[in-house]
Amino acid sequence: MARAKKVNYNEDDLIDLFSLTRVADRQTPEMQRWLTVQTPVLDIVEQGIFDRILPFAIRDMAGWCEEELKMHFISQILPTAHLTGNGRYKAFYEKTISGVVDGIELSTKTDFMLATSAFIKPKSPYFHFQEYKPLKPSLYGGIRRGLGDSMAQLLEAMLIAQEKNKNGKPIYGCEIVGKEWSFVTLKDKTYCISEALNSVKKDRLLSIIAILRHFKHILETELLDDI
Repeated sequence: MARAKKVNYNEDDLIDLFSLTRVADRQTPEMQRWLTVQTPVLDIVEQGIFDRILPFAIRDMAGWCEEELKMHFISQILPTAHLTGNGRYKAFYEKTISGVVDGIELSTKTDFMLATSAFIKPKSPYFHFQEYKPLKPSLYGGIRRGLGDSMAQLLEAMLIAQEKNKNGKPIYGCEIVGKEWSFVTLKDKTYCISEALNSVKKDRLLSIIAILRHFKHILETELLDDI
């Protein structure tokens, strides 16, 4: 067994290591189905959150660091999108996931994960968030080094999840780079990346919420049916 070095893989590395095929937007059935959504209906509480965070993000997001992006924005979107877990699965934050894929040991930290669990340890992962927001050069003397390739980190988590689950079902994820949200599916050796959605545009933010809610439906009706 080859042991993975403590390096930040980039996307090309993973394509070469695992013979992956990269396709764009809606070129797989999984992605086409996932992105086929209608405008979501927000209840009064959700509408209040939406109306509060959108102007805030429009005004200030360009200046946020990574933690500010998480706390001011992403943490508000997740419950509005109903991604909070239930009795059959849980939401995990800042968890390291590891496994051996095609004889190569992988390990990465996932910012947000939906997975089954006996208690505190993720068991069968189905969805991962990976987000990255460059720090303001004017405040920190340049973009922070060592953050790695966020798409590669997401793919690592998805490959590990695929190996852990061993059920042939697709794995889902989302990469967030500042205001841009890209959705990702992995099925066998093919991964598909959606068009990036601008989260500070009202219609696009509603689409993001709808897509995340649709994943919850897919998870509970298709991915968990053997648990």
